[in-house]
Amino acid sequence: MTDMTGGSLPARGPLAGVQRLLESDRFQNFIIAVIMLNALTLALETAPQTMGPYLHVLELVDHICLGIFVCELLTKLVVYRHRFFFSGWNWFDFIIVGISLVPAAESLSALRALRILRVLRIVSIIPSLRRVVEAGIRALPGMGSIMLVLAMLFVIGAVVSTKLYGATFPQYFGTMGESLFSLFTVMTLEGWPDLAREVMVVHPNAWAFFIPFLVVTALMVLNLFVGVIVSSMEETAGEEEAKLEAVERELNANLLGEIRALRAEIAEMKKA
Repeated sequence: MTDMTGGSLPARGPLAGVQRLLESDRFQNFIIAVIMLNALTLALETAPQTMGPYLHVLELVDHICLGIFVCELLTKLVVYRHRFFFSGWNWFDFIIVGISLVPAAESLSALRALRILRVLRIVSIIPSLRRVVEAGIRALPGMGSIMLVLAMLFVIGAVVSTKLYGATFPQYFGTMGESLFSLFTVMTLEGWPDLAREVMVVHPNAWAFFIPFLVVTALMVLNLFVGVIVSSMEETAGEEEAKLEAVERELNANLLGEIRALRAEIAEMKKA
């Protein structure tokens, strides 16, 4: 995803001031405050017993917040025009606000609960959160390879455990599906000692299966996910630093050019 403006050029004429307002820290902080207020009102609406007398006020605040979001997006569309859609984050905001505008009829009543998705707009506004999401998206190819390895380990472990323990513990390893679920609980470290001890009562050597499976899946493969994500975050941060350095070099070059032009003009004026 690109930045909030989709890498657009500065607007000209009266729209230039509007663009500066949209990209200013004050306006971004105002939108963050509206998002937090909207999240609070949506949370309070889930307690009608307590907030019953004030539900109409909460709905009014919710509509005002939605109106602010719509006005913000419309203003961006006017300022950036087609460049608005060059930014993935603008698409993200556009879809979330668009979902909120869908009428909450009886057949679409579930969409009313999706209003809480507006809280996710804070991700597209705060740069540090955007970097985390972008790093996660960048890490998807590497995570896919790790998921494939993990799936193969699970299939192998499920087949082995079903063959070894399916007859004596059908509630855990009676079928392939039950074995996969039991091994998933082992991987999450949730109550796996109880499961292992129960199996070891009948199969004393079962530890030789559970411990290697636990070490490989939970302690090695899952840690690869962390490594891939951290590497992606470092790459994302490095690219942002490189972009900032390029912008700084361009600004310095422009300033030097202007200074040289001014010196040349001053020299010509002295000669005159």
